[in-house]
Amino acid sequence: MTCFTDPEGRATLADYIQITPEVYPAGRLDYDSEGLMLLTSDGKLAHRVAHPNHKLPKTYLVQVEGLPPETALNELRRGVMVKGEMTRPALVELLPTEPPLFPRAVPIRVRQAIPTAWLKITITEGRKRQVRRMTAAVGYPTLRLVRVAIGPLKLEPLQPGEWRDITKTELILLQKR
Repeated sequence: MTCFTDPEGRATLADYIQITPEVYPAGRLDYDSEGLMLLTSDGKLAHRVAHPNHKLPKTYLVQVEGLPPETALNELRRGVMVKGEMTRPALVELLPTEPPLFPRAVPIRVRQAIPTAWLKITITEGRKRQVRRMTAAVGYPTLRLVRVAIGPLKLEPLQPGEWRDITKTELILLQKR
């Protein structure tokens, strides 16, 4: 969970990172998603990162069930209807091969008769389960979702449970958005 406590007893950030109580996540990842999180004690920065008005790009590697045609990718690029509202246009790229990611702790469901594809999707908002709902809206449900970038911040080369301080340059770039 992208929080420090969970009433259901699931693993949280506190299980991986020892930090002071003043630090909290800027934004969220749903329970089934993986990847980059920004933790901060700066409320203004957290708001800037998480609030859709700032249009900070967030990039995801997304494994979908099936092989989406260009028409489905173009729908995602233009924006799709999710819960009665159009999403903002997204940058969408069909990746030619599976990206080199860390193994998933809990395996995804795979159906032998149905191929999968990997997409790179960049959005500038962040509604609840947005990327999953977007791919489902065009007929290609998400199997695995890994956030690999938040604005100038990149996940690579960090592995699950690892962290680092952001650089002064990264902080300046985040504050400018």
